[in-house]
Amino acid sequence: MQSDNPIVSDFVKLMNSAAGTFAGMTREAREAARERMKGAMGGFDFISREEFDAVKAMAAKAREENEKLAERLAALEEALKAKK
Repeated sequence: MQSDNPIVSDFVKLMNSAAGTFAGMTREAREAARERMKGAMGGFDFISREEFDAVKAMAAKAREENEKLAERLAALEEALKAKK
């Protein structure tokens, strides 16, 4: 239902403009906050998942080698004790 009253028509146009302006301000505020967060997080040194997985695999391999070497050292120490 449209009104022929110019005051009501002008008021509706004003409210539509205000709603559009408010929506634009909301988008701009959201983008500004996102940019500030990116700037704040930029100082942190984050690693990728692939880098994390690679280092995790290297640590597991080093742990296994360390256990093997510990067993070998214990066997050599036992052999040395047996010779004395």
